[in-house]
Amino acid sequence: MVTAVLAVTASAALAPPFQPSLTAARFCPVGGPAVRLRTQACGLRCWVAAKVKLQKALKRHGWQVQIKLEVLGDESGGETANTSADTLDSSINETNSMHLGVNHSEPDPPVLKEDLVLFNDQSESVPSLCIAVIGATGELARTKVFPALFALYYSGFLPQNVAIFGYSRKALADEDLRSIIEANLTCRVDHHENCEDKLNEFLKRTYYIDAGDDNKDGMVKLNSKMAHIEGTRAVNRIFYLAVPQEALLDVALPLADSAQTMHGWNRIIIEKPFGFTSLSSQRVTQSLLSRFEEKQIYRIDHLLGKDLIENLTVLRFSNLVFEPLWSRTYIRSVQVIFSEETATEIQGRYFGNYGIIRDIVHSHILQTIALFAMEPPVSLDGEDIRDEKVKVLRSIRKVDFEDVVLGQLKDTSGKVDRYTKSMTPTYFAAAMYIDNARWDGVPFLIKTGIGLMKNRAEIRIQFHHVPGNIYRERIGHDTDLDTNELVLRDQPEEAILLKVNNKVPGLGLQLDASELNLLYRDRYDVEVPDSYEHLLLDVLDGDNHLFMRSDELAAAWNVLAPVLHEIDQNRVAPELYEAGDKGPINAYYLAAKHGVRWDDDW
Repeated sequence: MVTAVLAVTASAALAPPFQPSLTAARFCPVGGPAVRLRTQACGLRCWVAAKVKLQKALKRHGWQVQIKLEVLGDESGGETANTSADTLDSSINETNSMHLGVNHSEPDPPVLKEDLVLFNDQSESVPSLCIAVIGATGELARTKVFPALFALYYSGFLPQNVAIFGYSRKALADEDLRSIIEANLTCRVDHHENCEDKLNEFLKRTYYIDAGDDNKDGMVKLNSKMAHIEGTRAVNRIFYLAVPQEALLDVALPLADSAQTMHGWNRIIIEKPFGFTSLSSQRVTQSLLSRFEEKQIYRIDHLLGKDLIENLTVLRFSNLVFEPLWSRTYIRSVQVIFSEETATEIQGRYFGNYGIIRDIVHSHILQTIALFAMEPPVSLDGEDIRDEKVKVLRSIRKVDFEDVVLGQLKDTSGKVDRYTKSMTPTYFAAAMYIDNARWDGVPFLIKTGIGLMKNRAEIRIQFHHVPGNIYRERIGHDTDLDTNELVLRDQPEEAILLKVNNKVPGLGLQLDASELNLLYRDRYDVEVPDSYEHLLLDVLDGDNHLFMRSDELAAAWNVLAPVLHEIDQNRVAPELYEAGDKGPINAYYLAAKHGVRWDDDW
């Protein structure tokens, strides 16, 4: 006899679907008199109550519901079919009618069984997701990770019954951690409803684990505390490793052995920089992959959570006006610029040891170029996008040291950290080329540094001159001034700018280079979320397209290996530049060498 089994699961609204263990409902195969007895006991009210609770959960969390139909036959096997969330209402209605006596044709009618995780009266106190922040008392966790988690919780993107765990080697109690966290938590500027209540709810769901001197024992403690809070429910776990690179494996390997749940998925988040050399990075990757699957590892770079990065693919692939222009046929050069006004970064041990290339260029700059230059992916699935990104990274020509400018922030005020007295670069400019059919011969000029004149993050696309331009006499000799440009800007303020030539109103024929502006502050009256919020939500949803895969990591190292080798051999001295300046003068000679003019709209 064929038995039908229906399982309802909740998944995230973003692709790829988030698959939490919060099970909306289950239809269990029970036949005979037991079915009729349970049906009569439950009746219509149980069915309606279950449906109302499910709809409330959907409204609260923005989840989609996926119904999986599994028809199990004899020993020969079965077949599986998936239906969309729209099927849920009709399925419940049909079952209601069946149990009300409208349809008695089914010999073994299914019975709706409420899952305690979502529908039980105590469901709000039983967590469906556990998040552990390893290195909970560090600056990154205190100022970025916990505030981002609270922002997601406050906005309804985390389950109401989430549990947050802080893990470090300091001897603290739960209340101590909550006090540390609370000092950095704020609600949204544009809506403060129930802020204090939400804050208290969030803090009540945070717990502390003293790791002690041994992470092996510490991870056992973490797992025990999680299991105690979770109870018997199937719960997913996220581990944010906010620890230095040198401590990564010391934390990750015991975590893999002792702290993973066996009743849901596990995901770990690793902070940049991802290694010191290609070889050390490869060894770390091999160690991680010996304990975790690739799909579990999320290498996070908070700069990739900016709207500028996410808008790259949207602007290109959803606008016909841009897609045909996205190649060497029309694009003359591309500039990727990221600068910071302050020098606070170099006061930390991370930057002092790794420098601007490993910290910014290896991940943020190369990932930006990969997303900009990739071929259209077959879908928005994270793996499809990462497949295309790695092709771009493998096509980037190894950087010639003659096409590199290194800078070092001059310590003249006495306020700059001692790391600036070493050979560690704080400024990097280079010309890169992608050796494929789409981008052959197009220079990608990158420029990044700290302690410069202004905070700036933008991508500037400069198009070719108009062939045989009949207005050349009106333009003058400096044709670069009239070149069409598309600027995608995140700082100093979010904007999309298109530079075009336009006639100045009047009786004469005077041309002017004007900008068509889309300023986000004028167009969108919303607060822009922090990049950590964006990326943590992606981890929750299982969307990995902004996180570096292992093969992307290796490809990026191959691009920069020659430059890093030269620097590590102390064969080059960075050019000194003043704080608040534009950076080394040699960057301008580099741009001129490749036929590009830096835009100095500082």
